[in-house]
Amino acid sequence: MSPVLETKNINKYFRKPVDFHVLKDISFSIKKGEFASIMGKSGSGKSTLLYILSTMDTDYEGKLFLNNELVTGNSHQALSKIRNEHIGFVFQFHYLLSEFTVLENVMLPAKKLGVKTYQEIENDAKEKLEMLNIGHLGLKRASRISGGEKKRVAIARALINNPTILMGDEPTGNLDSFNAENVFQIFKRLKEEQGLSLLVVTHDYDFAKRTDRIIEMEDGRIISSGP
Repeated sequence: MSPVLETKNINKYFRKPVDFHVLKDISFSIKKGEFASIMGKSGSGKSTLLYILSTMDTDYEGKLFLNNELVTGNSHQALSKIRNEHIGFVFQFHYLLSEFTVLENVMLPAKKLGVKTYQEIENDAKEKLEMLNIGHLGLKRASRISGGEKKRVAIARALINNPTILMGDEPTGNLDSFNAENVFQIFKRLKEEQGLSLLVVTHDYDFAKRTDRIIEMEDGRIISSGP
């Protein structure tokens, strides 16, 4: 099966205040429907790698492929479109707009993409909220819901454009064990029922060990990439 995401010899340098080689020769791939996690100590390069994979950071050497197409070297405008169409992203903090309703927050990326009508986007957003068992929160302001609910809204927002791959940077990082388990079960269901590919950076070993494989990083290198 051809990979959804693939990197070839990615290197990344920080130039200031001194030259620092932060990612060293990173090559790996993620298959369709695979749920992988990236682990490593703080400073091992996990989040830096994720921002390159999500096309938000373009200052690197090497090649990044998405759906077998080279994305490295594309213009910022083209990358923005690729990101919006193909990559869902869940941050550690939810980044919801507190003055907007839950429904409006979920609709935002689809409105930005501009492919569907307002009514279609609203229907899609309601469907995603129902799927995550938070349909009843649609008209509430984002500032008025709990932390666990905000995380689910952030996941619904990441799914609104039906991405090829969902990426997460410590998506359970500031949640209690009940809500962290909830997020894991949502991700697992997305993989099993929708064949979604997932790649999650996490410090939570209990979370990571239940994913399909763990990609382990140390000092900017992949030291093991699981079975």
